[in-house]
Amino acid sequence: MFLLFLAYVGGILTILSPCILPVLPFVFARSDQPFRKSGLPLLVGMAVTFALVASLATIGGGWAVRANQYGRLAALIVFGIFGLTLVFSSLAERLSRPFVQLGNRLSNTSGSGSGVMNSFLLGVGTGLLWAPCAGPILGLILTGAALSGASAHTTLLLLAYAAGAATSLAIALLAGGRIFAAMKRSLGAEEWIRRVLGVAVLAGVIAVAFGLDRGILTRLSLSSTAGLEQRLVDRFHPQTQATAANEQTMAAGNAMMASGNQPAVSGSNAMMAGNQPATSGNNAMMAAGGAPAASVAPTADLSGATAWINSQPLTLAALHGKVVLIDFWTYSCINCLRTLPYIKAWNEKYKNSGLIIIGVHTPEFPFEKDEANVRKAVRDLGITYPVAMDNDYRIWRAFNNEYWPAHYFIDANGQVRYHHFGEGAYEESENWIRGLLEEANHKPLPGSATQIAAAGAEAEADSGDVRSPETYIGYHRAENFASPGGFNQNEPQVYEAPSELKLNEWAFAGKWQDERQIATSLAPSSAIVYRFHARDLHLVLGPSKAGRPIRFRVTIDGNAPGADHGVDTDANGYGTVTEDRLYQLVRQRGAIEDRTFRIEFLVPGVQAYSFTFG
Repeated sequence: MFLLFLAYVGGILTILSPCILPVLPFVFARSDQPFRKSGLPLLVGMAVTFALVASLATIGGGWAVRANQYGRLAALIVFGIFGLTLVFSSLAERLSRPFVQLGNRLSNTSGSGSGVMNSFLLGVGTGLLWAPCAGPILGLILTGAALSGASAHTTLLLLAYAAGAATSLAIALLAGGRIFAAMKRSLGAEEWIRRVLGVAVLAGVIAVAFGLDRGILTRLSLSSTAGLEQRLVDRFHPQTQATAANEQTMAAGNAMMASGNQPAVSGSNAMMAGNQPATSGNNAMMAAGGAPAASVAPTADLSGATAWINSQPLTLAALHGKVVLIDFWTYSCINCLRTLPYIKAWNEKYKNSGLIIIGVHTPEFPFEKDEANVRKAVRDLGITYPVAMDNDYRIWRAFNNEYWPAHYFIDANGQVRYHHFGEGAYEESENWIRGLLEEANHKPLPGSATQIAAAGAEAEADSGDVRSPETYIGYHRAENFASPGGFNQNEPQVYEAPSELKLNEWAFAGKWQDERQIATSLAPSSAIVYRFHARDLHLVLGPSKAGRPIRFRVTIDGNAPGADHGVDTDANGYGTVTEDRLYQLVRQRGAIEDRTFRIEFLVPGVQAYSFTFG
């Protein structure tokens, strides 16, 4: 019951948050009409729609996100027409004929019975626009639902949150109505008010369409409630001992992996999922890279996929009689990219002998949940075998998996016979493929082990001379950050980089906003500096929130990289961030030694996630 009250209070605080700004024009467009027949139905429609869409998000995952994107587009079109009819009354009259006077109903100021339903429908559209707005309290509700499953209680929490926001807006709307009435009495400017409201609605549509509601408005806001909301969460919903212990375990595991860039899985290079709870305790000390798969859950299945690429949905039961290789990967993971040449070669070599390879794409960062991004990555990487999108980590948990990449070898009877975590041991893995196929087909296979000569980011790492660990830029898992004063979490900050850095220390220079998983540059010439020791340096980057490309320049020890440039930079160090992915920025040709890397972004807006080395 108290969590319901907390959700309601969090909703009330939403009126002070930047995320409410885009819906205000739509709400105040009805401020000069009777509250009970206009404002109240609008707020009810908005609250109900918000709760419904957010509830679907806990149930449908990626499907709900895509459905809501279509809903937002439809709502933007409706509100764009609505704003134009407010500005141009003649347009409203013309549109009213084919749409059974819909334009007039949206724009007139009468309080007729049909206006109640019209206002409710406008509230539905506003709810679709507002649904992506989420603060710490809403995040707590959705996270709890994702961990324990959606329920009626989840919907009640979301309704309480939405009701709190509607309460704040109702108070503002009532006050706004009095202001508008006074203006109309004193100025006699009803038509002027209509046009101003229409312009405000159109401005709101443009802001939402270009993502300004989640970007610029947040930065320009004079009032942020994140700190207050988070204090309420911490005060009344404290972290449990189990959760705290689990986070400490994951942090310890990551720290062990970071030491000298030696991963927890001995003899290979693997990335542990520090953002996911361990399903079988602390696996930071798991035995060597390949082992019989005794720890794999007997219920391992593929039924949790949120989408399929290159295939219709598959099940392990339907593949009985085939040898199956399950490859857990994510497209911005350098360790995964370096295993792909072998996975693709095995697919071509053995698919006619009964081998089925299934890539299970389990995302680490939010942009890797976008189906369009994953489809493009699959196409660009030349992957032709089936890929299951595992946005909800259901397949991941079914296999008790905790690493990228991870390979599970399943025999013709559906039993997981062997697994390997990370890079390397390719000959041993191929021997398992050949052995399982020979067992299933009852005859030997001709040929020998596959030889691979990969290039670019997929080339094998120089593991013997890598002394820099994977390094996250978001504060939640960041280590060795050297800018004076540390992080100003979730808030804009002008940072300075020290004149000298120790090995594996890194720093910001210029204006940045560092958040849990991501850092965003807020001014021209913002930079990141890193003292590293490795042949290759990679950085996961994304363009601005509006999709605008970001030009950058890389230097090594203050000079252009020359022959040491990566595949995503030229000899002068220049490159462009055009999409969310891993960028190879340095590949040294000579002796490997400690070097100072600097990347400067010439315009603001870049999104930075993590460094990896090889």
